[in-house]
Amino acid sequence: MRNTLALAALSLTLAGAAMAQDRSVQIVNDSGFTITSFYASTLGAADWQEDVLGGQAVATGATLTVNFDDGSGDCAYSFRAVFDDGDEAVGEIDVCAGNSIVIN
Repeated sequence: MRNTLALAALSLTLAGAAMAQDRSVQIVNDSGFTITSFYASTLGAADWQEDVLGGQAVATGATLTVNFDDGSGDCAYSFRAVFDDGDEAVGEIDVCAGNSIVIN
């Protein structure tokens, strides 16, 4: 298991009610490894949803924008990033309060 996983959720300053529903989050891969799969589910869900990368990969130093809006209205999500060396990083994010996380 990856020894280091740092998550940084940045404050999101939004104007207007329509923007408050935005659940898009930038995933920054600063791990030194390629992310081959990325899963996210609402906190407490019994299983992971499908791989949001759909067969693509996120190279180290690259970013990916993920829309977490699944229609549930939930803000708290768990995520799992799988790397090309087989290691995984698991964490949580409040998609209503942050617009970016860094995986390293």
